[in-house]
Amino acid sequence: MHYIRSLLLVSIALGNFGSAIPLQDSPRQRFLDDQTLPEKYYRKSSSSKPYTPGNKDPLDKAVDAVGDELDPLPWRNGHGASVLGPWNWERSRQSPDLVRPPSTDHGNMANMRWSFADSHVRIEEGGWTRQTTERELGSSVELASVNMRLEEGVIRELHWHKEAEWAYVLDGEVRVTAIDYEGGSFFDDLKKGDLWYFPSGVPHSLQGLGENGTEFLLVFDSGSFSEESTFILTDWLAHTPKSVIAKNFNLAPEVFAHIPAGEKYIFQGSLPGSIEEERPRGKEVKKSKYNFTHRMLDQEPKHTSGGEVRITDSNNFPISKTIAAAHVIIEAGAIREMHWHPNADEWSFFIKGRARVTIFAAEGTARTFDYMPGDVGIVPRNMGHFVENIGDEPIEMLEVFKADEFRDFSLFQWMGESSKRMVVDHLFAEDTKNAELFWDKVSSAKKDEVTMPDQET
Repeated sequence: MHYIRSLLLVSIALGNFGSAIPLQDSPRQRFLDDQTLPEKYYRKSSSSKPYTPGNKDPLDKAVDAVGDELDPLPWRNGHGASVLGPWNWERSRQSPDLVRPPSTDHGNMANMRWSFADSHVRIEEGGWTRQTTERELGSSVELASVNMRLEEGVIRELHWHKEAEWAYVLDGEVRVTAIDYEGGSFFDDLKKGDLWYFPSGVPHSLQGLGENGTEFLLVFDSGSFSEESTFILTDWLAHTPKSVIAKNFNLAPEVFAHIPAGEKYIFQGSLPGSIEEERPRGKEVKKSKYNFTHRMLDQEPKHTSGGEVRITDSNNFPISKTIAAAHVIIEAGAIREMHWHPNADEWSFFIKGRARVTIFAAEGTARTFDYMPGDVGIVPRNMGHFVENIGDEPIEMLEVFKADEFRDFSLFQWMGESSKRMVVDHLFAEDTKNAELFWDKVSSAKKDEVTMPDQET
């Protein structure tokens, strides 16, 4: 018994002695100390996996964290550290280039990304609306946007804005009505991919058609726009004395005893008939000579090596004097070429796909953002950028500008339209072999807005 007791005492003493020695080489202690782990603790294959200490990627290739179901961590080419504190994995997965930015990112830049999923939703009878303005996305100073849904027969009531309104039908069908500056009435029924544009002050209404109604994107030519500041018919009458209303319409005041006490905004209306059935026919009524709508997706696109582009501006949609837009398809593996816009900020809306965008702001400043469906992106005018498809499906996006014409400058085209000597002196002064390869590629100066690379890079 004495022998056993002695062994226990020795064991306890050794145990206490051992616990007093910090095991600095243990994985647990290294994580607690926020230290990297030696390579021996990682499987050999880990060096090929993104977001691990052993991963090496001198080319800063894109990673589709969503499609590959990866959890980004701040490791890059052996630098960085693990995460010990709270971490929003879903947000990190959607913005992997914020967690691990390319090594080429540098300097301070304002946020250029916002998701409509983070916008407040106003729910109404048979519909809803949400907005992204300068208040949500501080860099969106030129344009603001509203995403709106109307069920079948649901009306966005008669109203007008001080800002011009440009719209793209995301799905379903919608009837638009308006009156122009000269008192001409306008009616049209639109489908997915169609546009409308109402200049400042033009009164109009919207109504969902068909079994599923409609959903659309509204863009206004001021970043400070607020959907709450709309001039609405019922709101105006609710705040006007009934005696004045009676005089205005030359009717007895009791006729207006039961008009709405406040704005209706979005509400269930009766199902409409055809335009011809509903068109007003009073003796002073006249049809508008202006066309406030346009079939954007019915345009013949420009086919590029990696997708297609449709441009709608005042050249083919004359009423749209303050907003120009491009509808762009970027196939998997392709890139919206490196370019910049000289006349306006780019306001982008991503309809499908997953994208990576690096914005170059001069003064050594660049930052990379990732975008998913329902996201809004901003690129200030003259800042260089690209849009890279990092997913396995095509990107469908809108590029919208506060301008009457769509304009961009292509880096590829610029190189081909400069002298060979000048280009070589700038980029390949001591590398004649690669200078020839580069010049052979750009010398055609062909503008290819959406480029599919010949080889994987």
